[in-house]
Amino acid sequence: MFTNFFLIIAAVYHLKPASRSLFLTALGADALPYVWIATATALALTIGIYHRLIARYSRIHVVLGTCTIVIVVLLGFYPFLDGTGFAAAFAFYVFVDMVSVILVEQFWSLTNTIFSTREGKRWYGFIATGGLVGGVVGGVASSAWIRQAGLETMDLLPIAAAIIGLIAGLTLLMGRTGLYREKPGVGTHAAQSTGDWRAILHHPYLLLIAGILLLAQIAEPIIEYQFMKVVEATVTDRDARTAYLGAFFGVLSAVAIGINLLITPLVHRWLGAIGGLFAQPIAVMAGSFVYLSQATLQAGAFLKIADRGLSYSINRASKELLYVPIEPLLMFRAKAWIDMFGYRLFKVVGSLLILLLTQWLPWPVEATQLAWVVVAICLLWMGALTRLGSRYRDILARAEALAENR
Repeated sequence: MFTNFFLIIAAVYHLKPASRSLFLTALGADALPYVWIATATALALTIGIYHRLIARYSRIHVVLGTCTIVIVVLLGFYPFLDGTGFAAAFAFYVFVDMVSVILVEQFWSLTNTIFSTREGKRWYGFIATGGLVGGVVGGVASSAWIRQAGLETMDLLPIAAAIIGLIAGLTLLMGRTGLYREKPGVGTHAAQSTGDWRAILHHPYLLLIAGILLLAQIAEPIIEYQFMKVVEATVTDRDARTAYLGAFFGVLSAVAIGINLLITPLVHRWLGAIGGLFAQPIAVMAGSFVYLSQATLQAGAFLKIADRGLSYSINRASKELLYVPIEPLLMFRAKAWIDMFGYRLFKVVGSLLILLLTQWLPWPVEATQLAWVVVAICLLWMGALTRLGSRYRDILARAEALAENR
């Protein structure tokens, strides 16, 4: 599982610098909210198909099919991304965002059906570190391909396709050697009798999980917009920007590794999963105040790392522990809607806030002032976490009682 997640994030961190650099060259940072809205729309159109696939076919077969489609589409994009056409750059950004969401969601859904809560507390930090190492390697490698090997931004696509081919091979090996075994989980009659998004609405615990994760997703595009605005203004050459973003993603992952290895186990031991989930909103608030004081490239990078560095480390491991006690099929369906559709739907809310405040109002505000919106979101986020804590302790007790009865 460590190696699998390593490969997923290594592939994504070859694609993310390319997609963002191509987009800034062709359309500019002010068009980012529109591409985030398009991504949410695309995921809304595909989530129903995905739901039917995971209900009809084995999880591993769905993963293998996804990898095959991604490889074919990446190779199809390659001849059209010359850095001048805005349609290709727009579509490629949407595709990369969808791929990063789907591959990561599928991986953690598989992981959550294999491990118990006790095993998850022991191993999730280590497994998540595999993705962070993949981020370091993928980010540094994507930068080195351009700075040292003389490749161009578009050349990162076939490299990512080859990595995804390795993911498919490893997943197939995992299935054939019997490493994948589903465990039982806790469900409710109301949740199991309904499908799709209604399972979340009838399950207060899942509804609270969705609430705290989606509040984070309102803040994320605002932070991304602030960061990309300073990147666009500071690094103007396309390939130099790709190299910078690759190196930045490597640093971000290295910071997250340090958090995962040094902080996550201690927080989970003494404060539990809910305590781990408080780290990100607190850090994002601090980063927002730094960005308010000086809107430089360094301040934007700090804010971005405070958000994504903790999201990819302690927040990721803590969040996945929330799902472990849930019955597998219900958990797969809930995660599909929250991680694939809900994330992007609420990113649309953040995108609309950006457009409203920076472009649509008669007196638009600067990107720097959006930090006040992020601070307000963080306060709501921490309030929702407080309510989630009691629900988590209750459902965890039920899961442990169920395990003892077996």
